[in-house]
Amino acid sequence: MNTSVVLFTADLRLHDHPPLRAALDGSRQVVPLFVRDPAVAAAHDAPNRQAFLADCLRDLDAGLRERGGRLVVRSGDVVEQVCKVVAEADADEVHLSADVSAYAQRREQRLRDALEADGRRLHVHETVTGAVAPGAVTPASSDHFAVFTPYFRQWSGERLRDAVAAPRVVRVPENVGSEEPPSRSAVPGVSPGLAEGGEAEGRRRLAAWLRSGIASYEDRHDDLAGDATSKLSPHLHFGTLSAVELVHRARRAGGAGAEAFVRQLAWRDFHRQVLAARPAAAHADYRTKHDRWRTGHAAEADIEAWREGRTGYPVVDAAMRQLRHEGWMHNRGRLLTASFLAKTLYVDWRSGARHFLDLLVDGDIANNQLNWQWMAGTGTDTRPNRVLNPVAQARRYDPDGAYVRRWVEELAEVEGPAVHEPWKLRGLDRAAVGDYPDPIVELSDGLARFKHARGRD
Repeated sequence: MNTSVVLFTADLRLHDHPPLRAALDGSRQVVPLFVRDPAVAAAHDAPNRQAFLADCLRDLDAGLRERGGRLVVRSGDVVEQVCKVVAEADADEVHLSADVSAYAQRREQRLRDALEADGRRLHVHETVTGAVAPGAVTPASSDHFAVFTPYFRQWSGERLRDAVAAPRVVRVPENVGSEEPPSRSAVPGVSPGLAEGGEAEGRRRLAAWLRSGIASYEDRHDDLAGDATSKLSPHLHFGTLSAVELVHRARRAGGAGAEAFVRQLAWRDFHRQVLAARPAAAHADYRTKHDRWRTGHAAEADIEAWREGRTGYPVVDAAMRQLRHEGWMHNRGRLLTASFLAKTLYVDWRSGARHFLDLLVDGDIANNQLNWQWMAGTGTDTRPNRVLNPVAQARRYDPDGAYVRRWVEELAEVEGPAVHEPWKLRGLDRAAVGDYPDPIVELSDGLARFKHARGRD
């Protein structure tokens, strides 16, 4: 066997990359290939993810060149481009990481059929984009777990594979042509505070997190102003970091913070196994409540105020403005903004999920859609009627208002927790908030609307 192709997708790294290791072990030459798929770009790729992807591809190419290789970049239909590269390199087989979306599953089957028709083989590798494969743990009565706690119990007992070292040498055939990897600077509409992408940056962030962040994670992960989360989710989404490696290294670190962090990685795998079993959950209710979501001009105005961070509820607006500026949002912010749209304003969760995917650099279909459904009461939450009060949430997770003042400039001069209820300010204090809006809905009205739409008033 002389040459293999490794098709990179959501696994843009050299450390702990089983498909690349298998190809190198079995072949004299390897073609590391990434295909810029217009179907993916049209459906899912927001500017922030395009820019981060550009960073990742350039970093991957640089890492391969340090090892004597290079990244081959093509554009077009994935199956057509892979088959062209296979023919150019006279490759015997293609290695690919398994993924969970309906599109990824169709892509895998199309690629398998095309290669087998030409006498070539496709090898699909599990546990590259996740820590535990979607079908590895299942309940006795179903093909997937619908509740996290029993899933986590079994997930925690799984023996993870060992992480694979990065290769020292990668030999790539010279006759296979490539496009220039894309550049972030060519992508319009990128959030000004978007973080840098690429494996080198991901590993730098991971080292810093293990050194000075993970120990306090259990106590500080919900602290909005403290910014004490790992911010590794974009690197997990693009696969510049390995979930398997993260679990191993967190467990070696030990302690309550590490345990809490590993639990979050398990949530990611939980959502992946739900989506793998129920691909329609990306756009349809996992557990329908036959909701009568608000529509019409008033609902559209509320959605726009929510998107722009002008709902009149400062903690909601702060989180939405952070999203627009950074292409990322604190997880507690994601929960409370989703609750506000779906439960207080009673707007279809799909509207919020689409907006998040437009801006989130870590906009993952499984995590994004199923977390939205969890908050909307149509997903896997065992308490589907829970409603997060934005004022109570602000008092608990931003007690002195530092997070709000950081992102809502109109309220920067309002001291202390009073910043969470600016409508209660009087006199000069009220004048200091400028054109910051009054609340677009009273919380009691929102709760009444929610109960009515559920048929429980």
